[in-house]
Amino acid sequence: MNRQVMTDSADASAVKRYLIELQDHVTAAVESVDSAKFRRDRWDRPEGGGGESRVLSEGAVFERAGVSVSHVFGEKMPPSASNQRPEIAGAPFEAMGLSLVFHPRNPHAPTTHCNVRFFVARPANSEAVWWFGGGFDLTPYYPHDEDVLHWHQTARDACRPFGAGLYEKYKDWCDRYFFLPHRNETRGVGGLFFDDLNEQGFDRCFAFQRSIGDHFLPAFMPILERRRDQPYGDRERQFQLYRRGRYVEFNLVYDRGTLFGLQSRGRTESILMSMPPLVRWDYDWHPEPGSPEARLYDFLRPRDYLAELMQK
Repeated sequence: MNRQVMTDSADASAVKRYLIELQDHVTAAVESVDSAKFRRDRWDRPEGGGGESRVLSEGAVFERAGVSVSHVFGEKMPPSASNQRPEIAGAPFEAMGLSLVFHPRNPHAPTTHCNVRFFVARPANSEAVWWFGGGFDLTPYYPHDEDVLHWHQTARDACRPFGAGLYEKYKDWCDRYFFLPHRNETRGVGGLFFDDLNEQGFDRCFAFQRSIGDHFLPAFMPILERRRDQPYGDRERQFQLYRRGRYVEFNLVYDRGTLFGLQSRGRTESILMSMPPLVRWDYDWHPEPGSPEARLYDFLRPRDYLAELMQK
């Protein structure tokens, strides 16, 4: 893809202001429904830049919730950001983004992730280039049709003002990206994922990124409200811990954000705040056929949820 040349109209400061405002909005929404408060850590990176990580632990609703904003600079673009971009390999860069992961306590409430980010690369022998990326996805343990339908309807609404076919395009990208090849499973029920976005100018791309960020809470909070107090027992808890293992596997093996953070020598604790506080692995475990746990596995593949669930 041909990237847009960095011009005065590409306002990185406006992106940063939005990310900080979104972080404030999300943390306020979480604290309004939980008993615990976020710990706020500002950090600096020796190579340039820094950020603020906010982590809530051991709340009544969230076992862990992390919302981090970072703005970093470097002299050499890490391989995780340039493997598909030979023209910027090794170039100085500027990167900023918001990343959040929520691990609710109740097994009926899904884990969720959202990320919005902005990159600028400045190759020595050419003009600087910029692009946006991000998205959000949902990882339930006991999927409920109405929750999955609401999630994808909201994802479609986020894309709709920007042209036909974008929801379908970025949903498909999400299904392909959040996939564990060694398990032959999607990480959850998907959502949206986009990268390298720079077509039709900065203003339109930035507006799309804001739409994704602004639709996250409307997508997730109604699901949380329905499931946060649903009764559960040790069987559901143990299955939740087992399935959290898949989340850890993806983040440590495949996730570009984790790799970028580690390769760019970001703050390790902030990078790994996405990990669940408790998790388990069982050797060669399989759910009992016909059980509620077995039902999850029918969701761990690409599906047209809007078409399938709206017909029920």
